[in-house]
Amino acid sequence: MPTAKVGDINIYYEEHGSGDPLLLIMGLAADSMAWMFQVPDFSQRYRTIIFDNRGVGRSSKPAGPYTIHQMADDAAGLLAALGIARAHVVGVSMGGMIAQELALRHPQRVHGLVLACTYPEPDADIEQQRQFSVTSLGGTVTAHGDIEIDFKTLDPLQFFQQLVPLAFSPEFIEHELPKLMQMFGGALQYGFSLEAILGQVAAVMSHKATDRLHQISAPTLVITGDADRLVPPANSDILAKHIPNAKLVKVPGGSHGFNFETPEVFNREVLTFLTSVTA
Repeated sequence: MPTAKVGDINIYYEEHGSGDPLLLIMGLAADSMAWMFQVPDFSQRYRTIIFDNRGVGRSSKPAGPYTIHQMADDAAGLLAALGIARAHVVGVSMGGMIAQELALRHPQRVHGLVLACTYPEPDADIEQQRQFSVTSLGGTVTAHGDIEIDFKTLDPLQFFQQLVPLAFSPEFIEHELPKLMQMFGGALQYGFSLEAILGQVAAVMSHKATDRLHQISAPTLVITGDADRLVPPANSDILAKHIPNAKLVKVPGGSHGFNFETPEVFNREVLTFLTSVTA
């Protein structure tokens, strides 16, 4: 099992293909298996690196809360451990937040940047969704923003039952449930820690980069589905407005999980953009 020691944690990673390095950063609660529809295409052109963020899969699951700064440093540390000075970086959802911070904190590490279905900081809609999700899981959000849940009585499947309807279209859930089970199966198979997942939730809720986005120097593609219910597409407008010369693509009918639902569209847009950056 390939792991890299980064700081005080172990990070599980895989490498596929050859060529210029391409680092893929996954979103909240999902592990590297969720890139299953990107790796075959991307690895035909790039040395494609996927990994499990801290808190999920086969990487360490230290006690939270986490920060996006910390997780960006994890990604930079993994690149260093693999001897990669600079890579294209693709991040989805929470992975897009990590990618933003990676480009801000370690600009020399980032060649081309793709920010998919993500936000520069949480707005009122995002906070409302968090409140609803926590309440549905039998927990509470304190006045200070901390989450209180009895982990002993909470079934991990409850978490995914809350997440899936927001992330995917009803049609996809109805017809492609086995694919979703395969995607989340890795997160459950290798030890699912709700405390660690809530550490990730704390990271995404404390992420604030809007006033620094103008400092991103890497060529950037901002891409989202225009039917995203989890991270409204208006967030991509903000990212594209503040990142110098960013390209904005909105996929018609795309859900939050559009990289999973319509990988042919997502992969084509990403590869076309990265090719232009390399050229």
